Amino acid sequence: MGKKNFIILIESATLTCSVALSNSEVLVAEKYISESKVQDKMLASLVEELLKENSISVKECSAIAVSSGPGSYMGLRIGTSLAKGLAYGASIPLIAVNTLAVIAQCTIDNGLAKEGVTKIVPMIDAGRMEVYTATFNLNMEELSPTAAKILESNSFADELEREKIVFTGDGAAKFEKFLKEKALEDPAIAARLKNATFTSQLPHASGLRIKAAQAIKNSKYESTAYFEPFYLKDFIPGKPKKLL
Repeated sequence: MGKKNFIILIESATLTCSVALSNSEVLVAEKYISESKVQDKMLASLVEELLKENSISVKECSAIAVSSGPGSYMGLRIGTSLAKGLAYGASIPLIAVNTLAVIAQCTIDNGLAKEGVTKIVPMIDAGRMEVYTATFNLNMEELSPTAAKILESNSFADELEREKIVFTGDGAAKFEKFLKEKALEDPAIAARLKNATFTSQLPHASGLRIKAAQAIKNSKYESTAYFEPFYLKDFIPGKPKKLL
């Protein structure tokens, strides 16, 4: 039997959270909580339970991989802090995986990129008509870089005229609703919609496993001391409410 490369995978970039254990690219186990905003209370205990149930310690793992953003400011900070702490304590490498790539991988894993689809466009809802997005092919190669994008009636128009695309993530639903409303008035948009598939796939920790295994193979690690998640936008805290 070949050498085992166990990797702890941590995903907390959106409202939900999950952790997983892989042996290189092969998923061993995963724990997922769909309840929103529980990262600070549950994430560390999920990792502890995962390792205990699989009779493995952090020091026996080859690396810690964390979903690095874009996404929720607090979620990213919580996941990154836990990943850095585990990596530092066990003296093992830290790996960062783009959250949009995680969503795209989960979309492939769950068979949501149907026959004929050539591109996957994950979208994370950034409020109003804005999303964080990037474009991947079915080999998980990034075709366009991560960016904040305002959704408009002509968004992805050129691509949809010539190929089938799956839009995925929690930002895809509002894009679908928007385009369907515009298609009632514009036949060109209605025609393009025939090449679009929409799914609300959320990121799961299992979606980190392949990129994480590739990072180990290429020795592509982050600084445990200095790594910061990719927020894409600066965090702007709300104004505190006056106490009565």
